[in-house]
Amino acid sequence: MSDSPASVDVPEEHEEDELDDERARIRRLMDALRPKDIVAELDRYIVGQSNAKRAVAIALRNRWRRQLVPEHLRDEIAPKNIIMIGPTGVGKTEIARRLAKLAHAPFIKVEASKFTEVGYVGRDVDSMIRDLCEISVKMVHDEEQRRVAKQARVHAENKLLELLATDKSSSSERELLRHKLLAGELDDREVELDVERSELGSNMHVVLGQGMDEIGNSLQGLLDGIMPKKRRRRRMKVPDALEHLLQERAEAMIDADLVRRRAIRRVEQAGIVFVDEIDKVAGREGGRMGPDVSREGVQRDILPIVEGSAVSTKHGMVHTDHILFIAAGAFHVSKPSDLIPELQGRFPIRVELHNLDTEHFVRILSEPENSLIRQYSELLMTEGVELAFEPGAIEEIAALAASVNARTENIGARRLHTVMEKLLEEVSFTAPELRGRSIAITPAYVRERLDEFIQNEDLSRYIL
Repeated sequence: MSDSPASVDVPEEHEEDELDDERARIRRLMDALRPKDIVAELDRYIVGQSNAKRAVAIALRNRWRRQLVPEHLRDEIAPKNIIMIGPTGVGKTEIARRLAKLAHAPFIKVEASKFTEVGYVGRDVDSMIRDLCEISVKMVHDEEQRRVAKQARVHAENKLLELLATDKSSSSERELLRHKLLAGELDDREVELDVERSELGSNMHVVLGQGMDEIGNSLQGLLDGIMPKKRRRRRMKVPDALEHLLQERAEAMIDADLVRRRAIRRVEQAGIVFVDEIDKVAGREGGRMGPDVSREGVQRDILPIVEGSAVSTKHGMVHTDHILFIAAGAFHVSKPSDLIPELQGRFPIRVELHNLDTEHFVRILSEPENSLIRQYSELLMTEGVELAFEPGAIEEIAALAASVNARTENIGARRLHTVMEKLLEEVSFTAPELRGRSIAITPAYVRERLDEFIQNEDLSRYIL
């Protein structure tokens, strides 16, 4: 009985230390990323849409602020969820994804149309939180792996040297072996290792099927704890053996319970869920029959998740009260007011993203750090082919993409991928024979390659 208080106090002290570490991490992020800095970072990859960028920057900053306010107020401050309204291809998903990357936050994108009301065949809404939890666990696990990587590598090298050296090897001979190992001179040698067999996981999915992932994960975790680990001898090359020993040692050094606790806390306090196609489950007048019957039911199932509820995952209970939800949709047919009132109230911030025109396309092609011009140039440079885009050619590409969008379905900036691929198809195909050459992409070259498809509406409809 005397031991019981200690067993209760220790985890509380650990949890307090973890909270202090998390607050220190948040303060570092706040010092590095003011709202203006967040918008500036988003500007590096996404052209325009300043209203949406400001809204997500404020929402992110408020999440950090909330975690630093007095504890009695912290739980009372609800996240200001956002609805992004705009056509496809204008940057809705990219803004949310880049925001999560900036904040080092767990992020998941889901389509509202993939979920169904309870009682219908399809995914249940709780699965978005389970998937987000898995992402968070992997994030924290990877961070812990990086933290112990140096120690784990030293241990793995020593273990490998024991396998390579003989019992009679002197210390100087072992050091010589270490030098050769680090220099890569032993890469062709083979060693024998005991490795764990992992057949249960793959068999589990075959038996249960993909539709029962949650049951499969829980059952697998239970069986992993009961069943003894089976090991078998395998011969492998030195680099593969070193990597295996490194992973094995790193796993042994990582506290799995600590990873789970931190992962759940990060989901609850920093998680971002991007719910795309929210307009597809919005009610439409006269849309109560047939395949539309479960639309309102999906909204009502999503509502408790957004309002705040406890979701059971294989890593523990996750409370969704302070997860940031960003919903998005084109709202061509329906409108945000067609959502059920309760759900509308949980998305107080609404921002409209604008259609992209020729000027935007010119900037998208040339300004961002990951611009399409740079991507294709670097891809072909690997073959020794240099692409030289004239400014007039970039404007011509942008104008043609905007023209196709206007005459067919408007898919926004995604049209540029199709146009660029068709434009450079011949160069990409013959690149190995063009090594050492510089290809000038001029306005005339663009028109020559694309005019046939632009002028022929049937061709452009099916090809561009």
